[in-house]
Amino acid sequence: MKQLLFEDDPQFWFETLRVFGHASYGGSDFGEVVATASRIKPGDYGSWHDEWLAAAERLAAEADGVAAAHPISARDAYLRASTYYRSAEFFLHGNPADPRIAYAYDRSVECFHRAIEGFAGVERVEIPYEGHVLRGYFYRAPGTGRRPILLAHNGFDGSAEDVHFFGAAGGAERGYHVLAFDGPGQPSAIHRDGLVFRPDWEHVVGPVLDFVLADPDVDPDKVALLGLSLGGLLAPRAAAFDERIKAVVAVDAALVHRREGADAHCHVGAQRLATARVFDWLDETL
Repeated sequence: MKQLLFEDDPQFWFETLRVFGHASYGGSDFGEVVATASRIKPGDYGSWHDEWLAAAERLAAEADGVAAAHPISARDAYLRASTYYRSAEFFLHGNPADPRIAYAYDRSVECFHRAIEGFAGVERVEIPYEGHVLRGYFYRAPGTGRRPILLAHNGFDGSAEDVHFFGAAGGAERGYHVLAFDGPGQPSAIHRDGLVFRPDWEHVVGPVLDFVLADPDVDPDKVALLGLSLGGLLAPRAAAFDERIKAVVAVDAALVHRREGADAHCHVGAQRLATARVFDWLDETL
């Protein structure tokens, strides 16, 4: 499809499309994304950071100002601010010591935490892992009785917070408990504890399974694992060595975009469509 913005900068356009995609579950607003992206100088990483940071700071301040009187409006603004803060630091990692990374990441997580206070059934969790903890979020499906569980993690540069928009919220509303988490090498683990990636991902997912299967509301016979981007390589590795996992969804962005079609990729409803198809398949498999 024709690039609507950044016509000569596919890298910036791709990341803009990613931000558009968060709109399906409230993580961005089409007008805000267009307005912000229109102010960015193509190919200028500093400009990318500055404009997304400004958008995030404005929204976070608005949310702070209305939180007491208008908690729903504040929740929605915090959720979008979280996305924009994460976008601000996305291209800065050529220099891991850049202080702008830590500031934007910390503010993104803080805003996400403020946002999920307004969602029923979502709680922060810490999973014991080799003398440390893996941080994540448990989405408890409404209703009573045992439910299937979806473990979900991102890839090289995505976060557990991003998983809210890529299966966690969609899974819970379809009757799945969902545990979204960061493993070693992923944002909270590398930022907070310096934990780096490891190839034997079954030793990451194993402790996560131990943790979540201790919940009596989780059906141990209906366990699925979702890996996004690089996670689409890591998740099958874990499943190959842990028989507790009954289904795997390996989401490679290029494959999903090819399947759904390029036009669907930029449509704000495409993410909900893809989510629906994934969970239809999981229903049949589990």
